[in-house]
Amino acid sequence: MSDLTQPAPGGTGPSVAEVDTCTLEIERKYEVVPAVICAMCCLFGIIYCFFGYRCFKAVMFLSGLMFGSVVIFLLCYKERVLDMQLSVEASAGIGLGIGALCGLVTMLVRSVGLFLTGLQLGLLLAIAALLAASPFYSPGTVWVPLGTLLGTGTICAVLTLQWQRLFTVLSTATFGAAIMTLCADYFVEMLTLAGHVYDQLRLAPTAPLCWYSWVIAGVWPTLSLTGVLIQWKLTGEGYSHTEVIVSRRQKRVQLMRIRQKDAKKRQQGGGQEGVYRRKPTPIKRYAGDVLAPSYLQSLRDRQMGTGTSLSSLGTANHTLIDFDFETGSTVPLTATTPVIRV
Repeated sequence: MSDLTQPAPGGTGPSVAEVDTCTLEIERKYEVVPAVICAMCCLFGIIYCFFGYRCFKAVMFLSGLMFGSVVIFLLCYKERVLDMQLSVEASAGIGLGIGALCGLVTMLVRSVGLFLTGLQLGLLLAIAALLAASPFYSPGTVWVPLGTLLGTGTICAVLTLQWQRLFTVLSTATFGAAIMTLCADYFVEMLTLAGHVYDQLRLAPTAPLCWYSWVIAGVWPTLSLTGVLIQWKLTGEGYSHTEVIVSRRQKRVQLMRIRQKDAKKRQQGGGQEGVYRRKPTPIKRYAGDVLAPSYLQSLRDRQMGTGTSLSSLGTANHTLIDFDFETGSTVPLTATTPVIRV
């Protein structure tokens, strides 16, 4: 067999080392399980990137699910379990089962979910920093990238516990953008960018990236910035994750207290209802109100019939006339007749 690394006979053909890999066509052979997993992860990435803070509890569950599923899947697929090599389907099933348990823990225990969210942000920032520094600096030991990952992840996790809203928005937007970038890398170039990052972390020799790999890598910061702006101004505006973490028991206690206060107010109002009953406004009567026309006419008739005047009636008894609803007045008059009520 001839050596493929040597030039062709005659010295005219290029060697394999001199061939530009970026000009070669990528062989895409998709498998069912990885393709379905990537499609689901892309959907999760959209929820993370643009609705991460709004769907707080769902994001906490997905964080634990993905973290636990990926770790268990790699352990089961790469290592021998019970002296046998598990298939991809079996490893994925075991990973999803244990990942679901991790998701329940991160959803129910808020501090654990926030710590994991900050840890994800720190790991992603450390990976981005190592990838950007790879053309200029090559670490001599694997402990440098490992320490960078652990240190940055721990710092971001602690900061997330302190400033929960800010770092939750940053983490979910960044992590969702990274998931969508990874899915695009799988469907475009069969995880070439992900393999390059993995080789960089374990200090293995790597080939330079092609231009389309850098284009896919540039999608990550663009989507991250877009997700942060959308969450901060639109989907997360006027929403607080602390209002979501309220148990049903606390809600019942608050509702019972409100009902008890309403019942006390009703009892107090019912006991004082007979005391503070509103009385009708009394009718004010003033001397000098206009006399009834019928009474004036009767006086004129008597004057004309007897020939006396009103002044001649001063020695008689005083007459008190009450005009009930017509005038509402009480006027003393002199007359020889008894009291007349009209």
